[in-house]
Amino acid sequence: MIKKDSIFFTLGVTFFISLALVILSFFVLIKSDYEQNIQNLEHKYFPIVRMIHGECNRRGVTPELLQNLEALNLEIVVEKSDIENIIDPSQSELIFHKKHRILDFQLLSNNGYFYLHFNTPRQTLLIKDNDSQVVDNSIFIIAIFGLIILALILSSLATLKKLYPLKLLKNKVQSFGEENFDFECCNSNSKDEVSLLAQEFKKSAMKLKKLKESRNVFIRNIMHELKTPITKGKFLVELEDTKKEDFAKVFYRLESLINEFASIEEVIATKNHINKKEYFISDIIDNAMDLLYVDDESVELNIIDKKIIVNFKLFSIAIKNMIDNGIKYSPNHKVTISNDDNTIIFSNLGSTLEHEISSYYEPFFGNDEQTHSFGLGLYITKNLLDANGYTIEYEHIDGKNIFKLKDNNDI
Repeated sequence: MIKKDSIFFTLGVTFFISLALVILSFFVLIKSDYEQNIQNLEHKYFPIVRMIHGECNRRGVTPELLQNLEALNLEIVVEKSDIENIIDPSQSELIFHKKHRILDFQLLSNNGYFYLHFNTPRQTLLIKDNDSQVVDNSIFIIAIFGLIILALILSSLATLKKLYPLKLLKNKVQSFGEENFDFECCNSNSKDEVSLLAQEFKKSAMKLKKLKESRNVFIRNIMHELKTPITKGKFLVELEDTKKEDFAKVFYRLESLINEFASIEEVIATKNHINKKEYFISDIIDNAMDLLYVDDESVELNIIDKKIIVNFKLFSIAIKNMIDNGIKYSPNHKVTISNDDNTIIFSNLGSTLEHEISSYYEPFFGNDEQTHSFGLGLYITKNLLDANGYTIEYEHIDGKNIFKLKDNNDI
C-alpha cells in the first residue's frame, strides 16, 4: 500500500486530478461548441425563414421567390417521397426547433445537408441548403483532447519510470542496517538526476560490500596470525627448559604484528584528509632507518637531497618497509637508495618476483615464517604511498630487484 507521504502517491493524485480537469474541460468545450454552433445556425437561418414566410404570406411561392432562393443556393424540395424521408425522425437529426411569434421552424440534418422545415399561411415547405455541408467540430475536439490525455498518461508513466529507482533505493537503504549490500538494480545508462543518483548509490553500495568482504578476510587473517605465536607461547610455558630467547621471539612476533596492524589502521583513518608538508628526503630516510633499527652498513645512499611534499610519519613507514624488504630478501642483506627528479629508487640483489607486483599488494600474500614477514609490507606500503600521491613500479635488471616510488602529485 502506498503511503500518503510518498512521492508516488503525490504523483498519482496529481495525475488523476489533471486527468479529471482535462476531461471536465473537454465536456465544457464540447457543450460550448455545440451551443455556439446552434446560435450561429439560428442567426443564419432565422432571417431566411422570416423572409420566405413573409413572401408566402403575401403572394405565395412566386418565381421571384424562387430566384431569391436560388441566389442563396437554396431550393424547395417538392418530391413528396423526399419530403417524407427527410422529415422522418429516424432518418434525419433534429438540430433545433425554433418558435418566434408566428414563426415555427425546424432545422434538420440529413446526409450532410441542412434542411429548413416550416409552415407558411399557404403551405408546408422543406428547403434544402446546398451550401451547408455539415461539419462536426466535435470530432476535432475529441481528437485534440485524446492527444492531450495520451500525452498526460505517457508523461506520467515516463515520470514514474524515471522515479522508480528511488523506490528501489528506499528498499535498499532499509536493508543497509543489516549490512546487505547486494544491489541488483539501477543498471540504466540514463543521464537524468535520479538515475545518476541511483548509479552513484549503487557504486557506494558495491564499495561498502567490498570493504565488508575485505574486513572479514582481514579479521580472519588477523585471528590466524595471532593464533600461531599465542599457541607457541602457551606451549613454551608448559616446558620446563624454556629459554628466555624463545619467549622473546614470540613477543617480538606479536609486537611486530600489532605494529603492522596499527599502521594499516592509521592509513585507513587518515587517507582522505592526510596532512602533507615539505621535508628533505634525507630526513625521511634517516627517520625510517631509526624506526627499523638498521645499521648504516645495510643501506647504501646515493641520493640528491631535495624537498618533497608528504606526510612525514606515514611516508617514513613506507620507506622503512621498502628498506626492510630490500634487506630481508637480498642475499647480501643490503639495499641501495637513489633518486632523480620525482622518483625514489630502491634496488637489491635477488631473483625476480614469482608473481605480478600487484599480487603482493594483497594482505598476507607473502607470509614468510623464516623472515618473520606477515605479507603486509607491500600492502601497507601501497596504501601509504597512495595516500601521499605516489605509485610503485617494479622491474628486474641484471640480477637486481628495482622498486621505483614515483611522485604523481605534479603529473
